[in-house]
Amino acid sequence: MLGAIIGDIVGSVYEWNNIKSTDFPLFVNSSSFTDDTVMTIAVGDALLSISGKDLDDDVVVRHSIQKSLILYGKSYPNVGYGSRFRNWIFSENHIPYNSYGNGSAMRVSSVAYFALDLEDALRLARLSAEVTHNHLEGIRGAEAIAGCIYLAKSGEGKDVIRDFVQKEFYSLDFTLNEIRDDYQFDVTCQGSVPQAICAFLEGKSFEDVIRLAVSIGGDSDTIAAIAGSIGEAFYGVPDDLKIEVKSRLDPWLNGVVGKFYKRININ
Repeated sequence: MLGAIIGDIVGSVYEWNNIKSTDFPLFVNSSSFTDDTVMTIAVGDALLSISGKDLDDDVVVRHSIQKSLILYGKSYPNVGYGSRFRNWIFSENHIPYNSYGNGSAMRVSSVAYFALDLEDALRLARLSAEVTHNHLEGIRGAEAIAGCIYLAKSGEGKDVIRDFVQKEFYSLDFTLNEIRDDYQFDVTCQGSVPQAICAFLEGKSFEDVIRLAVSIGGDSDTIAAIAGSIGEAFYGVPDDLKIEVKSRLDPWLNGVVGKFYKRININ
């Protein structure tokens, strides 16, 4: 969860002012959390509220996530939601709207830590996506990232993770250096999730993953949030970055983050 949040906050100042370099300050005065952080925490909080075997019940999980996304969305109305998601938050019927935007992938990170196995991680990812992003590509984006995180936290190497993604989800036959100059803003899962995965695969440390994700431009905060969520599972998060990012969250969000890590027994 913190990996996604750090990526979001670091990338927040570069979303509309892309930087095609890894040489930039991680945090500046205006670095702040956006909808990526709020929705990541919302999904985590939804799963925290479900006890025991109820996590096996698709209806319970789906309803809890939907309820949490609405609650957090209304509580933080001005953090940069896309227009269709904003309309969904404030609608009366909350019907999924067939989105294939990368929001399903950026908010999914917590599900891998509640999953019993890889298949369960994919199931929870699908449920977290389809309350809004019920397009096949929206679901695929969430599943791909949850699967990467599950494999990374389980100790699998990057070759295994790459093979998993290429077999089940996306071609990764490019490098960031090859696409950096021409890569443009793309909020679709299929146009940003593979790039975020490559940032993780090419990174040499958690911080390097974040820097590489931001360096290609585009939807910088979301790409960095997605890459950071896998990077956390693989490398862990340095303590100084934990301290810095927690100072930029409010008490409510920090409280949920604390409960999440206590529940999954990671300091």
